[in-house]
Amino acid sequence: MNKTLLLIICDFLLLNLLALTRWEKAEPARAKQPPVPEMAANAATKDRDLVDTMKQSLEEEHAIREQLAQKLSSTETNLSAREQNLTKLSTTLSETQRSAAELNQKIAAATQEASMSKEELARLQRELEERRSEAERQAKQLSLYEKSQAEAREKIEGLTVAVKVAEQEKQMLRDTAETLKTQVVAEREERLKVQETTAELAGGVGQLAEKTSGLTKEIRENRPINANVLFDDFVKNRVTTNFTAVRASVFGPATREKSTATILVTDGVKIYALLHVSDTPFSLTENSYDWQKIAVEFARSSGYKSHVSELEFLSVDPRVVVLPIDAEQATALGVKVYATALDPFKFPEAVLVSGGGKGYGEVGFKLDASEPGYVRVDNRLFKRLFGDFAPSRGDLVLSKTGELLGIMVNSDYCAIVNNFLPARTLATGDDVSAQKSSNVLNEMAARVRALPLKLQ
Repeated sequence: MNKTLLLIICDFLLLNLLALTRWEKAEPARAKQPPVPEMAANAATKDRDLVDTMKQSLEEEHAIREQLAQKLSSTETNLSAREQNLTKLSTTLSETQRSAAELNQKIAAATQEASMSKEELARLQRELEERRSEAERQAKQLSLYEKSQAEAREKIEGLTVAVKVAEQEKQMLRDTAETLKTQVVAEREERLKVQETTAELAGGVGQLAEKTSGLTKEIRENRPINANVLFDDFVKNRVTTNFTAVRASVFGPATREKSTATILVTDGVKIYALLHVSDTPFSLTENSYDWQKIAVEFARSSGYKSHVSELEFLSVDPRVVVLPIDAEQATALGVKVYATALDPFKFPEAVLVSGGGKGYGEVGFKLDASEPGYVRVDNRLFKRLFGDFAPSRGDLVLSKTGELLGIMVNSDYCAIVNNFLPARTLATGDDVSAQKSSNVLNEMAARVRALPLKLQ
């Protein structure tokens, strides 16, 4: 509670206490005197004294009441003045609080401004340090420039002397040039004669080079390559081909896998991997199935792997299978691509590579007039045989010029591969059951059975 208001309330209570107190009852008791015999005169005197006393008491009480009224009026006046002062104090307090809030805001602003001033001072100090460093750097650079300028002056002076010397030498050369001009004219005429003679000789040399190049090419084409070289080339460039085929069976999915090494061949347009059907999971001599999944993958020792999108059965023989790949895959595999033999019958012998590189040797072959697309391998004349093997289906046959001649379809006959025209195609993928692979395989098996018995 406010102290001023408490003081006013205390004063008001004190005034009420004074006004309501009966002071006559509070007077001390007078000592009683022994009764005196009353007399008439004394009785009259006593009455007058009593009246006077009462008047005096009334006057005193009236005076007291007036004093109390004055005090009450004064108290009310003081109370009003104090209320006014309280109002003024409240107003002053509000103004003081508002001034304090404004002062706090000003203090906060001043604090923020002081903080910003510190940051500004730090920034200015950093800029001053940077400018001081820049000034030192520029001073060093100016010193270097002055040094370079001094060196340049020295060089200029040296060049001036050299120019003077060069002018003198130029004059001497000019005089010498006049002397040599006559000799140059004579030498030019002689050079023209030499150039005419050189042109005639160059023409003869060009014709001779063309003839030499043709002879070299002809000699190279007609010179057989050693079987060891051909086999070494085959081993370096063979590609591992992995097959995986899955079909449904009574006991669940049946999986068949095959892996063989072969080479890449080209007809000048597309690139293929050449295989015999026996090197794949498929067979043309047993019941055919509808394979649900077919996966074909190339692999090299370098770790590179590549997938094949389809498998083709060639028209030259249903047992010859090729896997088409693009040029990017061939480049990534990093192997040589063999060309088909343009003149497969130039040499009477060929090199046969068995089992993807398990063995090799030179073998003679003969043409069969009744089967123009095949050659018969003469096993009786099999010579310089390397490795423990006998010719069988799937063996690759290379001409002595290093080109592909064909592939063995059985132990006696080699199908000449000179084109890659497909008879039927099987797509590879995780779900290829819709293509009905059994129909394709049955058709290829029927074609094999339709061949002459010696070719089967």
